[in-house]
Amino acid sequence: MKDQAGSGNGPGATAPQRLSTRETAERLGVKPETVYAYVSRGQLSSSRAPGGRGSTFDAAEVDALARRTGRRTPSPAGAGDLAFRTGITLIEDNAYYFRGVDAVELARRYAYEEVAEWLWTGELRPGVRFTAPDETLAAARRAVGALPAHSGSTDRLRVAVVASSTADPLRFDLSPEAVLAAARSLVPTLVGALPPATDASSTAGTAEAPEASDAGLARQLWPKLTPRPADEPSIAALDTALALLIDHDLAASTLAARVAASARAHPYAVVSAGLGVLEGQLHGAASGLAHRMLTEVLERGSAVPVVADHLRTGRRVPGLGHRLYTAEDPRARALFALLAQVPQAAAALAAARDVVATTARHTPLHANVDLALAVLSVSCGMSAEAGEAVFAVSRTAGWIAHALEEYGERPLRMRPSGQYAGPRPPQPLPAATGEPPR
Repeated sequence: MKDQAGSGNGPGATAPQRLSTRETAERLGVKPETVYAYVSRGQLSSSRAPGGRGSTFDAAEVDALARRTGRRTPSPAGAGDLAFRTGITLIEDNAYYFRGVDAVELARRYAYEEVAEWLWTGELRPGVRFTAPDETLAAARRAVGALPAHSGSTDRLRVAVVASSTADPLRFDLSPEAVLAAARSLVPTLVGALPPATDASSTAGTAEAPEASDAGLARQLWPKLTPRPADEPSIAALDTALALLIDHDLAASTLAARVAASARAHPYAVVSAGLGVLEGQLHGAASGLAHRMLTEVLERGSAVPVVADHLRTGRRVPGLGHRLYTAEDPRARALFALLAQVPQAAAALAAARDVVATTARHTPLHANVDLALAVLSVSCGMSAEAGEAVFAVSRTAGWIAHALEEYGERPLRMRPSGQYAGPRPPQPLPAATGEPPR
């Protein structure tokens, strides 16, 4: 348990026939920023939500605007859309909540393992620590050690998951108790299987450093990300980052994990499914792009030429904007506050703020968590892919939470129907290339 105090509960549900900004954007098929553009042009009216948090919109007015603009409207209930009930994470009015509790306050006050337990069970267990079984950890390290030296962290984590799976002959037991036991051993196994980080100019450091059995996961992960000695403010920032990233509703990797769980795949396979999607450049790898951008800003002394290069070549400026938030990503805001207490982060933090301010001249985009992760990785001597490793280790707990929830649902319920757009039958049998006609 961390020293910070305070926690909070989410606001109540919006009134009937009123839509939140996120719901309005989804119904119109636009970004939240566009919703407010409609308001400013008089095409849509808004009211303050109860308690003054965010805006609400009249559902009938939104539907009328959708018809006028030709924007999409929501699919009828049961028509194959993938909106379904979950009690894990709520994202609403530029904030997000784990089981109804403010996720940022949880991450500020409690360690990653404690937040994971809350997400899994709805119970808080102060001081809980996860332990990797010796046999499982040894198998994962052997498998990861056999990979080519150029392998990335996500490659290593995927292999570690498979090795951990083979070391658990009871992995097909999907009872909550068995799944939780697997999760509590898998997360530290993933961290323990990663090789220690080495200085770019050094060829040493391949031996595993001893790890204290009572060390929190953030402290165990630190030497896998950077060769620099750990200091308490940096460890606190890493621990909070892990806790903040545990879950974020039905992100692409989480949806993949739930599909696997719906097919009654065991928890290791669920995590493998999530890792496969996470490696996409638009998901877990996004922080690496932000890391490289911040490095270039620091080298060139200003964000102006770097942002200009992105705009000139038609590339998005990484680390900015989020489809679920109209203001700054609350995860980024929390991490920036902690990184401000890390002396060596001052330059990278200033570079990030320069990027936001420079881009705002062109389009009003706010910082997201990828930019905050990049500040952490750049300032602490980590590689560009360190943020992806943090993301993957952290989100493993979220995928397990969704698997536990999905195991209680009807199997194979996520089976959308395809809309066939190919040639209509009957078509003649195709001829093999180079085959003479008969």
